Amino acid sequence: MADNYLENQYENYLARKAAMGAHKKKKNIVRIQRLQPEPLEALEEIIAQPTLQVPYELFREHLYSATDLYRGYRMDKPETFKDSYDQQVYKYYINKGKTTTDIKETLGRTLHDHSMTNAMNDFLSHFDEKQVVGIMGGHGLLRTEDSYRQVVLVSKKLTESGCLMVSGGGPGAMEATHLGAWMAGRSEEETDHAISILKEAPSFNDKRWLNTALQVMLEYPQEQYVSLGVPTWLYGHEPATPFATHIAKYFDNSIREDSILSIAKGGVIYSPGSAGTMQEIFQEAVQNHYLSFGYASPMIFMGTSYWTKEMPVWPFMQHLIDKGKYKNLLLTLTDSMDEIIQTIVEFRNA
Repeated sequence: MADNYLENQYENYLARKAAMGAHKKKKNIVRIQRLQPEPLEALEEIIAQPTLQVPYELFREHLYSATDLYRGYRMDKPETFKDSYDQQVYKYYINKGKTTTDIKETLGRTLHDHSMTNAMNDFLSHFDEKQVVGIMGGHGLLRTEDSYRQVVLVSKKLTESGCLMVSGGGPGAMEATHLGAWMAGRSEEETDHAISILKEAPSFNDKRWLNTALQVMLEYPQEQYVSLGVPTWLYGHEPATPFATHIAKYFDNSIREDSILSIAKGGVIYSPGSAGTMQEIFQEAVQNHYLSFGYASPMIFMGTSYWTKEMPVWPFMQHLIDKGKYKNLLLTLTDSMDEIIQTIVEFRNA
């Protein structure tokens, strides 16, 4: 085919169209310009060897830890929270825009998130896929609420049984998940004492929220058990829980949410939550319905009254199942911690 064949044909087409419609009002024609060699070379240089001036690592080999994210923060000076690595990245992210057309910034975020996924996959390769269990729930759950303690104890016992606990890595029910894993191997009395320390700052909006968590970590160090938090800078106003020993923090929330549900093949436990938790319930239901990963995993609703009355997801899902709209779902509704643990362990060992 001759050089510029398509371009010539297009020019001929435009000429014929103009001649046929001369009596009509002429319209401006927007021509698509080819990317010239100079921009192409610049783009290739960026891809081959990025030299982007960003406050985050483009090619991070390992997952974050609380020490990494809160580098620059001093417990004796709470005002230094804004100086931490995590908050500096969040500030930069907001200033650049949650969505941006800047090719370098878009590339930087993509490279960072890609490295997070690689690091997370390396970490997960040390576990059987059915060991990975997720807990979903509201970020606004207070440390003083009974549900918080319940999530802590469920996560603690599952961790001790051999599970790797995963959550969205933020405050509320997510923090409770990782506190439970952090306290694994210790007594229930010690766990309750840890919770009593945290109750001094019930909400993540309290100034001592982070300090009380770090105080618990200093008093009850953990060297045996691990957990995985997967937070996002999209919700950077919600601080990442330091109780997660391994943290995969993303810019792209859609990748992050899909990752949590995709890796939690040992089952997902739903504690009381609102919009975000609702989304996760039905996203997980779709995965199980279509057997996206070869088999369905348990979906456990913790809190009978909440899931049948206050947020009646349970009867709605039962209705969909009865109508044949959903299949392959392994659903459990319970208030019993023992039943939750038994369901997860039996599934893993089946």
